[in-house]
Amino acid sequence: MSLPPGFLDDLRSRVTLSDVVGRKVMWDQRKSNRAKGDYWAPCPFHHEKTASFHVDDRKGFYYCFGCHAKGDALGFIKETENVSFMEAVEILAREAGMPMPERDPRAVERADRRTELANVMEEAVKYFRLQLNTQAGAGARDYLARRRFPAAALEHFEIGFAPDSRQGLFQALTGKGIAPDLIVDAGLCIRPDDGGAPYDRFRGRIIFPIRDARGRAISLGGRAMDPNARAKYLNGPETELFDKGRNLYNVGPARQACGKGQPLIVAEGYVDVIALVEAGFTGAVAPLGTAITEDQLRLMWRISDEPIIALDGDAAGLRAGMRLVDVAMPMLEAGKGLRFAILPGGQDPDDLIRAEGREAMEKVILGARPMVDLLWRRETEGKVFDSPERRAALDKTLRTTLQRIVDPSLRSHYGAEIKRLREELFGLGPVANAGWQPRPRMPWKPGKGPVLPLSSTRSTLLAAAAGDAVAEQLRETMCLAILITHPALVAEFESQMERLHLSDAELDALLTLMLTHAHDMPEALGETLAREAPAALEKLLNHPHVKTAPPVLRRTDTDFARMCLAEELAKLTAARAVKAETEEAIEALEGLADEGVTWRITQATKAYHHAEKSKINDTSDLGEDRAAMSQFLQSLLDKHSGG
Repeated sequence: MSLPPGFLDDLRSRVTLSDVVGRKVMWDQRKSNRAKGDYWAPCPFHHEKTASFHVDDRKGFYYCFGCHAKGDALGFIKETENVSFMEAVEILAREAGMPMPERDPRAVERADRRTELANVMEEAVKYFRLQLNTQAGAGARDYLARRRFPAAALEHFEIGFAPDSRQGLFQALTGKGIAPDLIVDAGLCIRPDDGGAPYDRFRGRIIFPIRDARGRAISLGGRAMDPNARAKYLNGPETELFDKGRNLYNVGPARQACGKGQPLIVAEGYVDVIALVEAGFTGAVAPLGTAITEDQLRLMWRISDEPIIALDGDAAGLRAGMRLVDVAMPMLEAGKGLRFAILPGGQDPDDLIRAEGREAMEKVILGARPMVDLLWRRETEGKVFDSPERRAALDKTLRTTLQRIVDPSLRSHYGAEIKRLREELFGLGPVANAGWQPRPRMPWKPGKGPVLPLSSTRSTLLAAAAGDAVAEQLRETMCLAILITHPALVAEFESQMERLHLSDAELDALLTLMLTHAHDMPEALGETLAREAPAALEKLLNHPHVKTAPPVLRRTDTDFARMCLAEELAKLTAARAVKAETEEAIEALEGLADEGVTWRITQATKAYHHAEKSKINDTSDLGEDRAAMSQFLQSLLDKHSGG
């Protein structure tokens, strides 16, 4: 659904972020300033004792200085209620007393059509549930009793039965006045090629209704009673309501359960999900007759950061897990992964729970392994690596596979773990080589003096890293000093400074205070800082580097200060990016390295030197400016002390 322009802005203007957040947190009364819409509390997204979670009512945004969670009222509802964006909009609109906007005519028509199909599907669910309790459903009831389906499970999952009748459902629905076209379009009946009357799609099967995240019946799944049936399980076809690659069985109840702390467990089929839920694992879902798709993976990750894939312990279950590795690899990102629980003895969850009880299944789930283990198992199980050629082939395959991970940091960590597993496999680890100690990594050799860098690496960041931390701190200090002496620039550079986390804790606190008052009158900012953080302010403005800096001394030249601040921020950002790239390259050198690592370091060096080239030169006499700087500092401190 598309929202009209201005609707979200109007919605946000009608609610107060502190009211929305206040239902989930306890405000720190000493640190909060209600009159200014400034609130602090322990973060609701991670466990902490200090109040590092900040809500700014005037801007309508929250930010945690601990875990870096941030967003607005809609984002907060999404994260805490475990709902989608549109559901969060509906919740907030309901609280604000705003009606949801009407859709455009074509969208309304499509929605009405889907509503009609969903109503037809609900009637079919009622029909099949009634048939389970008839004489025709006796065999299905016996089967369910043998599988130990309790009555509560039959009721909860709305399990029914489709008699082996060609037009039983069709006649029942048309008898209620439902148009044949709707019955066919819902996927319940099939129209023959010769143009005759439609006939039932599901016959002689136990019926499992499939519902979407909103609880609407969108399709059916059926298990054949005849052991000789061509398809043991049959799902409804693709319709306007049902896309089997974008839905999961039991997704609505599982989402609610996972929001309350249950793990998301992905089983193979309906019966496994029902067995898991009845055993207390209420966050269970299953794909709908297909291998897990990218869309289903995204849906899982919206529910849980680390779904547990419960694989049947037979060969088919393992193959399904191996295929899922290939699907998931390019989609992985920090904090979003998969774990795999392989069931013993070729069993599925239903078999294991019926044979050994809930405790056995819980043990399997607790022992779920990360995806890297399954990847390693796929590439090494049943293979012999008794020659350099075979080992090199393994390295090449793994390197190619890991290149599919988009996130460079995650790719580096995968490489480090693969390296560890490789050392264990080839007998290179500390256990297999207990009598051997690696040579310590030192930049010199005893008795031979320092080892000089090679000519090809003498100018790289790896050889010139000393002093980078000091230079970074000086740039941080300069950025803050420019803003303090030119307060009109605080609001202008607010977004860039919000993303800047200073290495000095005292200066970082000073920056937070400045951003909190970013939209105050510029002339009042200095007084606020002198009153609330005099020690940090004096430390900053008395810094030797700051006291001689042109943009700080020229307090009346705002344009020059703006140029200097923009350049300092650009250099600081570039240096940090290069530093991160270099660290990742170093990790890659220790992992599965190739010639690409050398190229990355070379590129990082070029970027670093480019960032260091100053675009501003100043040759003016700074004597008068230094005197003005001293007077400015003294005036701020005098105002605070009452002098």
